[in-house]
Amino acid sequence: MATGRVAEQAVTGRVPRRRARGECRMAQILEAAAEVFHTVGYEGATTNAIAARAGISPGSLYQFFGNKDEIVRALIETYVVGLGAAHVAALDGEDLAALSLDDLVGRVLDPLVRYNREHRAFKALFARTDMPRALSEATGPLHEAMLQRVVALLTARAPQSSPADLRHAAIVAIQLVKALMPMIAVDDMTESERYRRELHLLLVDYLSRVEGS
Repeated sequence: MATGRVAEQAVTGRVPRRRARGECRMAQILEAAAEVFHTVGYEGATTNAIAARAGISPGSLYQFFGNKDEIVRALIETYVVGLGAAHVAALDGEDLAALSLDDLVGRVLDPLVRYNREHRAFKALFARTDMPRALSEATGPLHEAMLQRVVALLTARAPQSSPADLRHAAIVAIQLVKALMPMIAVDDMTESERYRRELHLLLVDYLSRVEGS
């Protein structure tokens, strides 16, 4: 009997269709969660509010996520993949050591700015200095992915520097980005562009001294 069910599933595609429906529902929940986090922040968000935004019952949500922090971790995973792909596309095939520092900073910073504007929960979950412990743990993979990406860039351009110094420089650069990103990812494009230019100049100035050390 079990063999018959397996054969039926192989013929009808019920298992792949069920999996596709589940993936679609998870994406629906994550999209709703992003809106809730953007609107009320991490602390103000609840699974009930996320379920309501997704148009499903809390019970349906709990079939996929056990609590709010599981939702945050899943959302962060999509950010790690998406932001990584954006940076790969911006730097693919380039000789990192040959690029001007001004060009390199633009190629790294601009996709990050776009990602903040396009993914409304990104700022609420990442660009803050007062993270509660649960949120800090959930966003850890994103922080580490960004740190390793910046360290790799700096290593390619300043191979004479020690790994410890390059990691320190990467942390400083990321903290500069985090400090100014809330002022960049705003609806007022005039103000946004002003702060983006200031951040770009700060990063070029700081990293030029790192490369020269």
